[in-house]
Amino acid sequence: MNINLPDKSYYKIGEVSRAFDVNPSLIRFWEKEFEIINPKKGARGSRLFTKKDIKNLQLVYNLVKEKGYTLEGAKTRLQNSNGKVANHHEVIITLEGVKQELLKIKNQLK
Repeated sequence: MNINLPDKSYYKIGEVSRAFDVNPSLIRFWEKEFEIINPKKGARGSRLFTKKDIKNLQLVYNLVKEKGYTLEGAKTRLQNSNGKVANHHEVIITLEGVKQELLKIKNQLK
């Protein structure tokens, strides 16, 4: 899944939920369920997600929504992987970006 967010330091939960096309309540739920999702809290308690949080959300989204893992299965996979799942997911994201660029070039050549 390719997430299109502007380049900035912090993202509000509304921006994140729209980027993932899920309800904000699901983001809050995943925050409680997965230790790797740990947004900062603003003065009024609003969640502020960093780029690292976005990458971790992408990882959880991939396991749960795209690969069909249960929440417990996704937690187990993340705990037993020693970072391999995250590295694998980053490679996939990079390759998807390269694919998109190549498709743009192909369309320009037509």
